[in-house]
Amino acid sequence: MKLSVEQVRHVATLARLSLSPGEEERYAEQLSAVLDAVAQLQELDVSGVEPTSHATLAASLLREDEPRPSLPPDRALANAPARGGTSFAVPKILE
Repeated sequence: MKLSVEQVRHVATLARLSLSPGEEERYAEQLSAVLDAVAQLQELDVSGVEPTSHATLAASLLREDEPRPSLPPDRALANAPARGGTSFAVPKILE
């Protein structure tokens, strides 16, 4: 599927992107290639393929939670740029 420069410009406007004319041309070519690859994938017959939620067949690659003692506050705050008692002090961002 061939994207026009006008279509790329429209999408860039929607995304609030400022593109140079050279970028518009380059993105039109690159996005057209991506859409062509997707079109090839859509032509495949996957009717006999089971849907999956993960790319691997492993049920879980995560380890079990193992409770361990936490760091003492002095050690946890050793490299903190600012602290308030036994807590990290951070700049206020909300009024």
